[in-house]
Amino acid sequence: QVQLVESGGGLVQAGGSLRLSCAVSGRTFSTVAMGWFRQPSGKEREFVASINWSGDTTYYADSVKGRFTISRDNAKNTVYLQMNGLRPEDTAVYYCAARRVYSGSSYPHEYDYWGQGTQVTVFS
Repeated sequence: QVQLVESGGGLVQAGGSLRLSCAVSGRTFSTVAMGWFRQPSGKEREFVASINWSGDTTYYADSVKGRFTISRDNAKNTVYLQMNGLRPEDTAVYYCAARRVYSGSSYPHEYDYWGQGTQVTVFS
């Protein structure tokens, strides 16, 4: 059984930064592509960023491009989401997800495993 545990969420002022982490256990981390999604209160889950097995291909939602950076450390079985220039509209529960293929995806239904989520709140 694969387990994903997010951490690093919190309350931050607009313009600030946070780094989310997602620790993966139960499967060889280097053989899963990873993604970050978020779900604002009362809205549907949306794609934020993805990264492939080797970490050399990343994709971002237009709304976060240039502000957020996804990365992974296969030696630590961890994927990160560095969030800079945070805005109130970034407020959401952030989820990491894993899929058992090489490439990431922007579609939630294409992921096999999910974390429990971590709350990010940005105030102005």
